[in-house]
Formats: sequence, structure tokens, C-alpha cells
Amino acid sequence: MCGIVGYIGKKDAVPILLKGLQRLEYRGYDSAGISVMGTDGSQIVKQAGKVSELSKTVDDSPVSGTIGIAHTRWATHGEPNDINAHPHTDASETFSLVHNGIIENHSSLRTYLQEKGVSFKTETDTEVLVQLIGYLYQKEETSFEQAVRSALQEVVGAYGIAVTCKNEPDTIIVARLGSPLVLGVGDEEYFIASDASPIVEYTRKVVYLDEGEMVCIHPNGYKVKNIKKDLILSKEIKEIDLSVEQIEKGNFPHFMLKEIHEQAQTIPDTLRGRLLVDKGTAHLGGIEDWIPRFEQAHRIYITACGTSWHAGLIGKYLIEEYAGIPVHVEYASEFRYRRNIVDKDTLVLAISQSGETADTLAAIKKAKEKGALTVGICNVVGSSIARETECGIYTHAGPEIGVASTKAFTAQVTVLYMLALRLGKSAGMSAIEGRTLAKALSEIGVDAARVLDQSEAIEKVAWEYKDVENFLYLGRGLNFPVALEGALKLKEISYIHAEGYPAAEMKHGPIALIDEKMPVVFLAPHDLTFEKVLSNIHEVKARKGKIITLTDKKTKDLTDLSDHLIVVPSSHPRVFPILATIPLQLLAYHLAVIRGCNVDQPRNLAKSVTVE
Repeated sequence: MCGIVGYIGKKDAVPILLKGLQRLEYRGYDSAGISVMGTDGSQIVKQAGKVSELSKTVDDSPVSGTIGIAHTRWATHGEPNDINAHPHTDASETFSLVHNGIIENHSSLRTYLQEKGVSFKTETDTEVLVQLIGYLYQKEETSFEQAVRSALQEVVGAYGIAVTCKNEPDTIIVARLGSPLVLGVGDEEYFIASDASPIVEYTRKVVYLDEGEMVCIHPNGYKVKNIKKDLILSKEIKEIDLSVEQIEKGNFPHFMLKEIHEQAQTIPDTLRGRLLVDKGTAHLGGIEDWIPRFEQAHRIYITACGTSWHAGLIGKYLIEEYAGIPVHVEYASEFRYRRNIVDKDTLVLAISQSGETADTLAAIKKAKEKGALTVGICNVVGSSIARETECGIYTHAGPEIGVASTKAFTAQVTVLYMLALRLGKSAGMSAIEGRTLAKALSEIGVDAARVLDQSEAIEKVAWEYKDVENFLYLGRGLNFPVALEGALKLKEISYIHAEGYPAAEMKHGPIALIDEKMPVVFLAPHDLTFEKVLSNIHEVKARKGKIITLTDKKTKDLTDLSDHLIVVPSSHPRVFPILATIPLQLLAYHLAVIRGCNVDQPRNLAKSVTVE
């Protein structure tokens, strides 16, 4: 969960590296550093804090060169301080290395190296790797490339690395196993990054590294090889569809607010060319060739983490209702470590914004070993999940920079609605029912824009609760996962404790928390569950709880009972969850801003969770 950037060419590497780190800071922001190759070896500047602090230090340092690597860190081993920041060097300072991932056998390797007389400066697993490279380089009197290759044969875990060597100063070696890396190909220059965002400003030509691959990069070219077999591989250069404007804030104060507002466009973008309103179904090109396997599936597992897991819960309700296929939703971290009922008649649907989530990738691997058909839903073209699954569906949400997911979540849910329609058509769902839902989905973009117009009103609500310590979110059916997601957003960015529950479960414990200090957010669309949710609202009111109600129709009973009423223009009770999500995102956002929190980079979190 760190950002790596590198450059080799004719330009000054320093400004390219620093700007690249700023683009990647959403991946980690505990500390940062750069290493630029000079005439006497690596010139390294690193420190705790954000990239802006590093930039100030670099401005005061005589660092320059045309080859360099850089890193922004989310700490795993060792606290986020100056000494534990990357890049790290070996004892002889021959090698400089940046690393994303975790070396799981770092402790035994550290002990081995210490017994050989190697001294360590830091607590990090990364230093163990660079010290191992340095030790093998000297012991075996081998080449830079072979030392890296030999060291990687000994490590267990996940890594994306970039390494330089003072004895071969015109070379950068990068390698990946479990952590993404992309090579940008320019005009007599090359770029390295954890994702495409730092590269798009300079080139749209990229090479995506697959598992177990390494690249030796020189100013005049590069070679992609297999780490274990030393075989040169032929790799396709691809064009990235990304603009600089998409990864900048524009006129918004925060990426998160920009991305919340973009949902009026990203939801229609996800539907475009896929939703067939007249036929009441959807055409999903990425899976159409596999539909017979879908239709024959005895069960579906949806596996994901965090926000994507909440999307999966909504998918379960929809697929079971419209297609009649049993669906199990499991955290990917649990799926991989227990015995599942997974076989060739099982479909495993993996959901991830980044397409690089380590636990989800491991779940895919386990499912494939058991013969299941694996399907990816992700937002990043060329990501590991897109490549590892047999088929899949992209969400078309565009790059999401804010750490707390917003538009990616609603895009994932939108894809799951279309999947339910597609499978429902095969399962005999009535044409009228399909067309009614499809028509409501087609109107979501306009409806979302009307919800976003309520941002100032929601900000006024937020001011009334800026000092509370706890929130409760309640919903039933499809809206229970929305309650979970609303609570998660509040926790992530405002640091207010919040819990989501099925509304009926309030009586089975959480009602003990209700008093005049406890705000309760109710999701109360006028569907089959409305009367039951209304009863729950009465129960909170009787205990003097503060009530914030999200509904699709302003009625006297809700007006009388609620302290605050937010109405979303939903034309179908089944699409209410998508639209209701947006006010909850805005509520969390405004509360976080009012409380002075860093909305885009909340403490202890990183965007792409590429470690277990």
C-alpha cells in the first residue's frame, strides 16, 4: 500500500519524481523519499510526513540526475519516521531500493544476514531485501541483475520493487509479485509507477507487468524477463485511456467532493451501451461468451473487501430476487482461509475498485484452483484482477483519488443491477418488470444531479452533529448494505464511531445505546418495508434519539417524527439504494470538513490495499 515512481531518460529526474509522488500520495502518505543516481552513487533524501514536506527538503538539497526512484509510504513494518522511510540501501550503499508489499520471511532472512555480519539500521522488511541483494552481489561476485534475481528467489511474500546500483548507474531494475507496477514508454525515456496516474502526463504508452516479471531498463531500451527462468518475454505496449484532468481536483476543494459530484456522470457512463431499456435487460460484453456457465451455476460467491463488500451485499439481494441463484457474500480475507463449497458449478464474482486488492486476488486464485468460473468487477483497465479472472465487467467510474470510495461504489452497484437484469432475463423475469427497473436505472443520472443539489442543506445538518461521538445507521433489505456503507464512510473520514444495522435488529441490542445524544440515520423508502421502518423510527423517537431520515417521498408521518428529512427523487424502490448513498457520502464529507479532518487522506488508511 505504497506508491513507487521512477524515471530514466535525459531530463532532470527530480521534478518528475516529486510530481509522480504527489499523484500517488493517495496510496500512502506516512513518509516519502527519493534516490537519484549521481556520479558518486545514490543521492537520497527522505523523511516522515507528506510529499509536500519532502519537496521542501529537496529544494534545499543539491539533488539532481537523470535516473531516479521514489516512494511514498504506508507503514507496515516499523513506524513512519525518517529512518524507516524509503528508499533503503544495503550496508555498502551500493544498492538503493523502494518497495511496495510485505516480505513475510523477513525475520528469518534478517537473522541469517546478521549471522553473516550484516548490520541493520531500520525495523523494515524492505531493508532486509536490499541487504540481501547487497550480500549476494558481493558474495557471488555477480551482476546487478543476477543479484536481484537471486534475492527474489529467497523471499516469501508480495513485492513491487525498483532498484538502482551505483556500479551500473545507467540501469533501473523493477520486479513485481503481488504488487502492481507499470512501465511507461516515452521518447528515449522510461517511467515506472504503481499505477498510470504519474505517467499520463508524459506518455500514454505503457507495459503492464504480470506476476513474476522483472524489467531491466536502460536509457536506450528495456527487457522484460521472467524472474525465475531468466527468459526474455514479449510484452504488448498498450494505450492508456486517462487524462490529466481526471486526476486533478479542478475547482473542488477535495478529490472526495469532486468524485461525489461526478456520480451524476459516472453512473450513466457505466450504463451506457449496456442497458437495454426497451428489452428490460443489459448486454455485458465482457461476460456474454460465458453466460451459459452463469446460467448453469448452482451458487454464486461474491468476494470483496470494505466498500466493495457492501456492494456485493446489494448484488446478493438483486441476483437472488431476479435470477433465483443462491448467492453468498464473503470478505475475501475470510474466503481464502476457510473451506468453501466451491467447485466447477460455482461462479466466484470478485469486486475491487483498484483491481489490485491482495486478499481478493488470493480468493480468485483459490477459486480457480477449485474449478470455479471467476469474474471480475473492477475500475482499472489492465489491473491484476482484470487479468487474473476469466471474464469481467469494468465500472467506467474513472480514476478515484480520494481514499474513501464514493463513485466507484455506486458504479459497482450499477454493474450489479445490470448483471441481475441479465441473469433475470435468462431466469424468466417478466419483460414488464425488467423494463420498469431498466427505465428507472436510465434516469439515475438526472436524479443523482438533483440529489447533489441538496449538498448545502446536508451541510447544515452536519453542523448540528459536529460534536457527537456515535452514529447509528439503519435500513432493511437492499438498504441494509447502504446503512453499512454510510456508517463506514463516516468512520473513515470523520473518525466518528458509527455502526450500520438491519433496522429490525435495533431491538436486539443497539436500542440500549439510544438517548438524546445519539443520532440515528434511517433509510425509509416507501416499499414493502416502510411500515416496519416507521415503527423503528417511533421506537427511537420515544427514547429521545435524534432522527435523520432518507426517503423517496415527503409524508406527514416522516416530517413529524424526523429531526431532519432528506428526500431523494427515486422513481423505483429498487434503485433507491444508489441514490440514497449520495446524501450519506455528503453527510460524512461535510462532517469531516467541519471537524478539520483530512478528507482525501484519512489517517491510517491507503487507497489500494495490496498487502494482507
